[in-house]
Formats: sequence, structure tokens, C-alpha cells
Amino acid sequence: MSRLFNRLPGHPRTPAGRERQILRMLPKALLIGTALLALPSLAVRGAALFNPLLGAGSLVMSVDIYSVSLVVLHWTVVFTVGLSAFIVMVMKGPAYVADAYPLSDADTPAGDKP
Repeated sequence: MSRLFNRLPGHPRTPAGRERQILRMLPKALLIGTALLALPSLAVRGAALFNPLLGAGSLVMSVDIYSVSLVVLHWTVVFTVGLSAFIVMVMKGPAYVADAYPLSDADTPAGDKP
């Protein structure tokens, strides 16, 4: 298995940058953002307990729909940012040597044969 990943000799390693900080902040951003976006729905449901007129209308359902859509959007944005930071982190890693692939027609290409 060690032959599959041969590091390129002399390739300088790039120091970790902002992508590591972003990846460390993502779980906290996901939890706090989800909680903040769910607050309006919880607030309207709590107000509907004390005022029956709010619970009878479509206000609770509308706020729930908006809250769920914003939470899903937030999760999508966090996933996209995390994926892009992960790609940058992988691309800054060590370079690897590709294995040689012997060509059967290395001396004369297939199109030049008589």
C-alpha cells in the first residue's frame, strides 16, 4: 500500500491557513445558527399558548415554514463552506508522484503506423 502514495521529493509543504480555522468554527456555527433560526418558530408557538387567536390562524404554520426553510438554507451554506475549506486543506497537502504507465506504442504513435 505504501507504493501507491509516493510523495514528490523536494515539494514544499504549504502552512495551514484560514481553512483550518474555518473548519474548527463550523460545528459551533451550525449549532448556534440553527438555534437562532429556530427561535422565531418557538416564540410564536409560545405566544400561541397564551393567546388562542394566534394558534387558530395560519401565522404559526407560516413562521414554521419560514424557519424550516432558513434552517435548511443555513445547513446547506455551512456544508458548502466546510466542503470548500476541506478541499483547500487537501490541496495544500503534500504532492504525490504519479505511477508510470508504459505505453504499448511509445516509439511510434498509433496514428503514424503504415
